[in-house]
Amino acid sequence: MAERIALYGGSFNPIHNGHLIVARAVTEQLRVDRMVFLPSARPPHKSAGKLLDADHRLAMVKLGIEGEPHFEFSDYDLTRPGPSYTIDTVAHFREEFGLDVSLYWMIGVDSLNDLTAWYRVRALVDACRIITALRPGWEEIDWEQLRTRLSEEQIADLKAGLLNTPRVEISSTDIRRRVREGRSIRYLVPDRVREYIEEHGLYLPEACKS
Repeated sequence: MAERIALYGGSFNPIHNGHLIVARAVTEQLRVDRMVFLPSARPPHKSAGKLLDADHRLAMVKLGIEGEPHFEFSDYDLTRPGPSYTIDTVAHFREEFGLDVSLYWMIGVDSLNDLTAWYRVRALVDACRIITALRPGWEEIDWEQLRTRLSEEQIADLKAGLLNTPRVEISSTDIRRRVREGRSIRYLVPDRVREYIEEHGLYLPEACKS
């Protein structure tokens, strides 16, 4: 059987238990051999100025996945120049892993609805299998909008990639806000990640850092 490798890109600002729970669910459902976490340097849809330093985000990813046999990380998107376009990342790993590997790219339902705005989306859908992590109560998917950019065969591939995953109400935005307010983030992030944030004074207002 061909090796199954899933790529999980994101800002991970910071990585939290919701990321890990969804990654575990996808790993189990697809019987993934390797789940590769890919912190983004410059996501095209986000302001780079609002991102924590890449070294800190990568360090937290390493701590967050420590001890998980199927989880690993890559700094590819952090070390290459230019925006982190998904098609470029997928092409890199396709070349690295070979044509025989089953290659998956993980997204959420919100990203699926925005897929028509992604760079070279038709090539992306053909280059890998896009897996959409659905949560209980997930919003309606706008298939008609997706049809404006994608063929019926590609739409069918996207539908085949819908997976039900646990609903976890944790967000990086909320975690950063709680840190700024001096509130606990225990149980929202792995303990090693929480300790790293505290040790380095991450996400605190500049006045508090000084």
